[in-house]
Amino acid sequence: MRFLIIQTAFLGDVVLATPVVERLRKFYPEDTIDFLVRKGNESLLKGHPLIDEVLVWNKQERKMRNLWGMMRTVRARKYDYVINLQRFASSGLMTVFSGAYTIGFDKNPLSRYFTERKPHVIGSDPKRYVHEVQRNLSLIAGLTDNEGLNGDIERLTDKSVVRPRLYPSEADYGKVRAFKAEPYITMSPASVWFTKQLAEEKWVELIRAYPAGQTIYLLGAPGDTELCARIAAASGRNGGENGGHKGSDREGFDLINLAGQLTLLQSAALMAGAGMNYVNDSAPMHLASAMNAPVTAVYCSTVPYFGFGPLSDVSRVVETPVALDCRPCGLHGYKACPQGHFRCAHTIPVEAIRSH
Repeated sequence: MRFLIIQTAFLGDVVLATPVVERLRKFYPEDTIDFLVRKGNESLLKGHPLIDEVLVWNKQERKMRNLWGMMRTVRARKYDYVINLQRFASSGLMTVFSGAYTIGFDKNPLSRYFTERKPHVIGSDPKRYVHEVQRNLSLIAGLTDNEGLNGDIERLTDKSVVRPRLYPSEADYGKVRAFKAEPYITMSPASVWFTKQLAEEKWVELIRAYPAGQTIYLLGAPGDTELCARIAAASGRNGGENGGHKGSDREGFDLINLAGQLTLLQSAALMAGAGMNYVNDSAPMHLASAMNAPVTAVYCSTVPYFGFGPLSDVSRVVETPVALDCRPCGLHGYKACPQGHFRCAHTIPVEAIRSH
């Protein structure tokens, strides 16, 4: 049989889709499993041993033209099953046009045309934690071992949570080997959404809370370089006065800005050896989960019970101790605080963030 998994959302969403690959491969070891992502996310799955091919949709340039081209590509491949984890109309079009047996969430605008549609339930009860991995796996329950109970989210069990997994190559591990000579921690201060991002001054405080000599790596995408440089410079740490030194010029410095210098899989390989990885509720948290790396996840405008929390064996969640009637203000966050005060980020004590 031929399977196609579609997840064209953000990096973290792709990471949280990898358990679907793991589960399908377990039950269909000889069959074809392909994965469709948006352009820019394909590097996450580079060299993935359980995926036959990664299809890439460029939605940034000539979006509709490229969408039509991808729809034709998917249809021509004659998949038996198309499993759509995304909840936007564009992915729904690819799914419906595929000619396959289609499975997806009821929140997709075109889900009425899917062969199977299953609920995507976002939690509202802090005591009832349903993870996105569970929601994703519920789509393939009928194709595997029925764990997930065919999408009956309220009856899911802990057994139905499968940790995400990524596969950095030997070259990826080799790239970061030199950074692992001494014990270290990492900090990933950026997020796509501003209101998911701990305030800059809090990151500075966190750096200063560690003694001199503690090696700290700042991680991020190329677009995060300036933010990391500001944080490094404000910290006053050795290496911080110039915004953090480049990885190739690290000797003698204990604060190194690696934003934009490592690929996603190289960053994951580095996080795997850290004493602790400090992250927002954002993609780096899911990279840590995929490597089972220790992680402290800071939640500002969002909350863990939405179902996107860390899954590492060693994981901590930190939130503001202040009761705010405006929190959570949204599922994904905003470019600016809707209330203008951003207290959910500014009222988190650094001593609660730092692990001991």
